Amino acid sequence: MNNTFEKRKKVIYDLICDDFYVPMKAKELAMLLDVPKEQRGELREVLDSLVEEGRITISKKGNYLKGESKHLVGMYQANARGFGFVILEEEESDDIFISEENTNGAFQGDKVEVIVTKSPEERRKEGKIVKILERGTTTLVGLYQKSRNFGFVKPDNQRFSRDIYIPNELSNDAVTGHKVVVELTAYGDANTKPEGRIIEIIGHINDPGTDIMSIVKGYDLPVEFSEKVMNQVERVSNEVSEADMAGRMDLRDWQMVTIDGEDAKDLDDAISLVRDGDGFKLGVHIADVSNYVQENSALDKEALKRGTSVYLVDRVIPMLPHKLSNGICSLNAGENRLALSCIMNVDNKGVVTDHVIAETVIKVDERMTYTSVAKILVDHDPEEIARYEAEVEMFGLMEELSGIIRKAREQRGSIDFDFPETKVILDENGKPIDIKPYDRNIATKIIEDFMLLANETVAEEYFWRELPFVYRTHETPDEEKIKTLSTFINNFGYHIHVGTGEVQPKEIQKLLAKVSDTPEEALICRLALRSMKQARYTPENAGHFGLAAKYYTHFTSPIRRYPDLQIHRIIKENIRGRLKGERADHYTQILPGVTLQASQMERRAEEAERETIKLKKVEYMHERIGEVFTGVISGITKWGAYVELPNTVEGLVHVTNMRDDHYEYIEDRYELIGERTHNIYKLGQPVKVELMGVDKLQRTIDFLFADEDAIPGEKNPDRMHREVRTFRPENSRKKTEKQRPGRESDKNKKKYGKNSAKKKGGKRGLRDGKDRRKANRQQ
Repeated sequence: MNNTFEKRKKVIYDLICDDFYVPMKAKELAMLLDVPKEQRGELREVLDSLVEEGRITISKKGNYLKGESKHLVGMYQANARGFGFVILEEEESDDIFISEENTNGAFQGDKVEVIVTKSPEERRKEGKIVKILERGTTTLVGLYQKSRNFGFVKPDNQRFSRDIYIPNELSNDAVTGHKVVVELTAYGDANTKPEGRIIEIIGHINDPGTDIMSIVKGYDLPVEFSEKVMNQVERVSNEVSEADMAGRMDLRDWQMVTIDGEDAKDLDDAISLVRDGDGFKLGVHIADVSNYVQENSALDKEALKRGTSVYLVDRVIPMLPHKLSNGICSLNAGENRLALSCIMNVDNKGVVTDHVIAETVIKVDERMTYTSVAKILVDHDPEEIARYEAEVEMFGLMEELSGIIRKAREQRGSIDFDFPETKVILDENGKPIDIKPYDRNIATKIIEDFMLLANETVAEEYFWRELPFVYRTHETPDEEKIKTLSTFINNFGYHIHVGTGEVQPKEIQKLLAKVSDTPEEALICRLALRSMKQARYTPENAGHFGLAAKYYTHFTSPIRRYPDLQIHRIIKENIRGRLKGERADHYTQILPGVTLQASQMERRAEEAERETIKLKKVEYMHERIGEVFTGVISGITKWGAYVELPNTVEGLVHVTNMRDDHYEYIEDRYELIGERTHNIYKLGQPVKVELMGVDKLQRTIDFLFADEDAIPGEKNPDRMHREVRTFRPENSRKKTEKQRPGRESDKNKKKYGKNSAKKKGGKRGLRDGKDRRKANRQQ
């Protein structure tokens, strides 16, 4: 039977590949081949099999054509609902959608071979994974649950939708409730679960610190530095020697300050500023970390591996050991420090008319905080003014120049997504005691403006020098995404002008200005942000769309970002006349790998940072179940309304918990309308909600719409202790595989069987707490 089927496939395939073949529908092929009506179902099976293999394709009109069964290579990105995408290694290629039945057992992060099975003109390509080339995941973090003869680990990462079977002898004496690290020993298939062995017990789920450490382990963030690295650090001097300063431009008599947050210890940028005729002389002085981190040393290899410092809610995992980042590489006030300085002459229109990039030695006068500078410039606080009397005039100049630079950037079309970041206040035990938006004040904007200007100036010089370099690239958005955005905003009476098919950043900027202070502002800002590509590091300059900049790089944070450190090496070699011949070829060869690694590690850090904030938000809200809050509807989907509180906490009011009526989702208006009451919930609408429950494992928050007379801050005693069922379509775990005989009793089916709370749903789409951080990463 199977042999007959394969022969039929060969006959059909040969026919379609024939030079004289004219594309036909299935019915026409049946007539041509004289297939009886009762056997046309078998013909359809043959055609479907050939399509699945990518050997033939179906056109928009339903005609069968010879397929391009080219095997493409990429990384599999899983979704919690079973399907996924293959991100191709070719940077310009679109991702390929992989349905659940075509994943071929691939796990999140696997390197795979994929064939394209469908190429619709107006939609994403679809494909099938034909081979797993390399496993991207070998360990997982999750919650251990023990049965009599075996156990299971439920992965924390929702992209891994299947529990891991653990034989008793490989459980490492873990007990139910332990958060563990499991090493995969088998990846399972359609009928069997993956298997593993527990290699580390992080702690019990209720132990302090276990929650954050589970995220650290889950993202494989390196916490400790090796003995080899620390031995190298110990040999670094604590003071700048005369030999180190030799040959450098001496700026120690220049007035300069650092301006950072109160808690910052790794101070890597200092500012000097004086009036220069009708313009200004602005100095951006960056710690010369490359003087202490030599290329290919153990310290350098570790920094490249980490790629970036990771700022979690309760700790910082540094790219470099603290002795460097907080010591000799930190621009501490009153200490001689080595720097790489970009000194710019800026006219009264914000244009850099001349500049020099030099190796320098500096001595910072004052270590300022954003709060202190804001008190001086905005509050005119007499105590702060008296304390920093010598620097007050310079702060006034900074405010003036910052305003000029910002205005110039806005005029060319730079986009500013002003989403509030979340600031979580923890007690000494790591328990969240307050959550609030992190506001950008005048001082943070001053530093931002000066750093952006230095980054652009350095990038432009090295672009025209035609030397190997690292750029921060933010490409023009895809035309299809802009069309989708345009269609959506038309519903609200807005439009985007697209000239020759390519949107300009100024059009996005105009749109954001129009929606400012409107109920739909947050939604449209977020959708506009999602229509853009992610910024990344590249060896080629492609400009920065979000900043409307032709040239952009990251030069200003070598303590915490590896690309900046790499750039410093290149600049210093060029200043010393060494960047030619073999050295230029060396950088040309290594920079593609360096930029790819840096981009990947940046994404990893972003995800880990977001997860720790979500975790603490849920922990904070857990103590407030039954309490009433005021908020704003920040997202509408067919499964409910998302409500954001003033402190940036966001939760879902599921349609099943809107008990006053049955609500229908009106997709084109993003509204939920009651069938009987005609009550409407829409974007931007102020509402009162009651905290119904939280899920610490899935890090989700559920609300109920509260009565109009409910008092914010008070609890509803009737509902405080009621058990809550939550519905998370994006987090539902599919349990489709057959259990192995003897490995699960009936009493465990509720734990490991089908999820009765699972509901179908589309993408969360129009809201996500990651937006502000994504906007920051565009810079």
